[in-house]
Amino acid sequence: MKLPGAACILVASLLIFPAPASAQPDIRVTLLGTGRPDPIIERFGPATLIEVGDEKLLFDTGRGVAQRLWQRQIPLSAITGVFLTHLHSDHVVGLPDLWLTGWLPTPYGRRTKPLRVWGPAGTRDMTAYLEKAFRADIKIRHDGEGLPLQGVAIRSTDIAEGVVYESNGVKVTAFDVDHGPHIKPAFGYRVDYNGRSVVISGDTHENRNLPRFAEGADVIIHEVAMARDELLAKSETARRIIGFHTPPEVAGAMFAQAKPKLAVFTHVVLLTTDPMIAKPSVQDVIARTRTTYEGPLVLGEDLMVIDVGDKVEVNAPSASEG
Repeated sequence: MKLPGAACILVASLLIFPAPASAQPDIRVTLLGTGRPDPIIERFGPATLIEVGDEKLLFDTGRGVAQRLWQRQIPLSAITGVFLTHLHSDHVVGLPDLWLTGWLPTPYGRRTKPLRVWGPAGTRDMTAYLEKAFRADIKIRHDGEGLPLQGVAIRSTDIAEGVVYESNGVKVTAFDVDHGPHIKPAFGYRVDYNGRSVVISGDTHENRNLPRFAEGADVIIHEVAMARDELLAKSETARRIIGFHTPPEVAGAMFAQAKPKLAVFTHVVLLTTDPMIAKPSVQDVIARTRTTYEGPLVLGEDLMVIDVGDKVEVNAPSASEG
């Protein structure tokens, strides 16, 4: 099968389907949003759903996360827990929507118990201020529609590196990553279940911690950022932005060390700050990655599904177009 330009996978053991497989895998990953702050329709804000048994764990809540969940016919109230990598706005701006819309008395809502949120220092303060900011809305809906206050409560926890969640055989481990000197702490996460594992990098530049926590992982979902060399040579802003993220060849070297069954790019930053210099293409990203990594690789797109079991199966939403 010919693959779309955004999905470049080169391994015999990896299967690609245009729609999710019917058999329930050990772990199912859905890339709900693979973009950055750009207000574009093709890539919504960063958000990754991991489904394990009855657990539905959401990592980051970027713009459009509620819409993407309902595209999958997953009620917002079904989310077991939210895990934030850091508090940049593009990673949390969808949280109020997930929280409040998931409380409404509709098929996509009906939450009757608190929304649980884990994240870096400042998470508890942020959610407390959200409750204050929407106090009028909460009172109106409770008094006028009889919605249960338990369903609009938030139970948030500021975390440190280590195991932050264990339930029904699922273990979530947070680990420190390097997203620059002013964004500390910032976290990646590892999810383990039934001998399978998925690692989410969060936003990070090169660091030694991620390969250590990614050892033995079936799937690594990693951010990527690229700008053309001529832009980096002339733009201080571009150099600063790229310095907070991971260039393709650096991510590739980490993949080569960790040897996952599949490496997936998300939070795709194709940067230009100069209208005279074109932004890189996804093919440029793949080519740069291939200078350091020859293994299984896909450049993620919104609503791509990755099933992790005896095999890793990628269900690319645009695969039928190739």
